[in-house]
Amino acid sequence: MSRVLHPRPTLYLVDASMYIFRAWHSMPDEWHDEDGWPLNAVHGFARFLVELLERERPRHIAIAFDEALDSCFRNRLYPQYKANRDPAPEELRRQFALCKALSAALGMAVLGHGDYEADDLIGSALVQSRGHGARGVIVSADKDLSQLLQDDDEQFDFARGLRWGQAGVKERHGVRADQIADYLALCGDAVDNIPGVPGIGQKTAAVLISHFGSLDALLARVDEVPFLRQRGSARAAASLREHREQVLMYRQLTTIAVDAPLQPHEAPFARGAADATMLSSLYERFRFGPLTRRRLQTAAGLDSTPSTN
Repeated sequence: MSRVLHPRPTLYLVDASMYIFRAWHSMPDEWHDEDGWPLNAVHGFARFLVELLERERPRHIAIAFDEALDSCFRNRLYPQYKANRDPAPEELRRQFALCKALSAALGMAVLGHGDYEADDLIGSALVQSRGHGARGVIVSADKDLSQLLQDDDEQFDFARGLRWGQAGVKERHGVRADQIADYLALCGDAVDNIPGVPGIGQKTAAVLISHFGSLDALLARVDEVPFLRQRGSARAAASLREHREQVLMYRQLTTIAVDAPLQPHEAPFARGAADATMLSSLYERFRFGPLTRRRLQTAAGLDSTPSTN
């Protein structure tokens, strides 16, 4: 698939956790460090990262990590937020730090914060970078992130090779990109343990948000809902009245924060020089094979024949 060339800088914003978790579940437990800890997620993430660098050759890139696994500001608003997920085992948590080290050694900005999720860091970096004339390519399949798309921004499901912009959000979910947070507040998000309004599923939520334009307008005009030509409209109206406060709180959960602190990085996150010494050390620590080392060296713009001793 050929890429469209854009006159503006393109900032790639990577949702690292998605690809680390995917590697953890899909890669065999074949690699271990000198202390016996597994390295399968690191190996899988490295393969993803080098493929991204080879295919896209980004000049501006930031890798966002979830440090706020159970301490995010959303947990204070709603203690049940993501409570349906089992805590990440120590064998995986250790590998998150290693993936950060690899990203930094390759010269890429690494984003993390104890109070904000990766989505918020991506949103904040994108908003900052728009002030520098950049467009964004969000590397993630997470539907929450679609709310950030504007103008010629894109979302990129790397594993499937699929890209979409604002028009693609409407095709996928039945609402505009800027309506995604309201839509998810209504129908809920099982992945994040957000229940939504009882009796309102995805189809009804899309109809309601499309018709009224926003959650605020819907709640202000809830008396009109029973007269819509939509099955179950009367029940939906009653449920909205009963759960008004809850759905407004759910929207706080589904809305990506764009004001997270991102220092000391400077938008639009130009890719820096790789740290050859650090990379060489990581290759040994991670037990990377010769092919992975050569590909990473080339992608980093370094000598493609690192020592394998």
